[in-house]
Amino acid sequence: MAERAQGRILRAISGFYEVQTPQGTVTCRARGILRKEGSAPLTGDMVQITIEKGKGMVEKILPRKNRFIRPAVANIDALVIFAANANPVTDPYLIDRVAAIAGDQEVPVYLCVNKCDLDPGQRLVKIYENAGFTVIRTSAETGEGVERLRQLLEGKLTAFTGNSGVGKSSILNKLCPELALPTAEVSEKLGRGRHTTRHVELYCLGENTYVADTPGFSAFDTDQMDVILKENLQYAFPDFGPYIGKCRFDDCSHRREPDCAVREAWEAGLIEKTRYDSYLRLYEKASQIKQWELK
Repeated sequence: MAERAQGRILRAISGFYEVQTPQGTVTCRARGILRKEGSAPLTGDMVQITIEKGKGMVEKILPRKNRFIRPAVANIDALVIFAANANPVTDPYLIDRVAAIAGDQEVPVYLCVNKCDLDPGQRLVKIYENAGFTVIRTSAETGEGVERLRQLLEGKLTAFTGNSGVGKSSILNKLCPELALPTAEVSEKLGRGRHTTRHVELYCLGENTYVADTPGFSAFDTDQMDVILKENLQYAFPDFGPYIGKCRFDDCSHRREPDCAVREAWEAGLIEKTRYDSYLRLYEKASQIKQWELK
């Protein structure tokens, strides 16, 4: 007779799901109807399963508070974006694209400027502190910032994301040495790392504290990320907040309209140039989205 249980997906790989339940971790398949309905299970999902002869089946995905395409994760409390100003140097646009996607779903974002033993990343720190983000400098080599990061993670389900080679897995190893996650050297010639993380997996760092390590991405991968309606994009930039609603036109796109409070704030140096440039690039991309693509 099948036994019923409820749990959280810790890992999803090749059609198998490791589900943490009160009875222990169960390896499951998923009902085909879930994929047909366009709702494939994701790491972080809370699910109902049945267990028979030691094998599990995901029967139902419980309501999600959020979900992301890349990284492929659900129900996170916060997103930590890793960046660096040293091998590889992170393009602020990559940060802004991911941060906007999180902001569109009202998920808090922390920026972790890693490899600060090689370069303190002062430019990135300045941009994102001015934009209102919580910014942490870290180093897996020296341990700088690791305890502060641990405090921010406590009691949350958090996803780590960032461009390849920026050191997500190295910091996770510093937070929890027994994980011994594989890491790889960054190519000096190419300025990027290999994808040592191949899938999204949750790691328990303490009571009610989970971190999802996710595969690194490149500039090309951003095309596979979630889409945002152009009308909503302004709200995904928290540094635009004080100026929204103060433009001459109610439907201002903050690009070329006269008496635009957002553009005036940028011209006055109150909004960082890279942030405004990213907004323009994302607006152009969002303008190409059709409503049916969001279904």
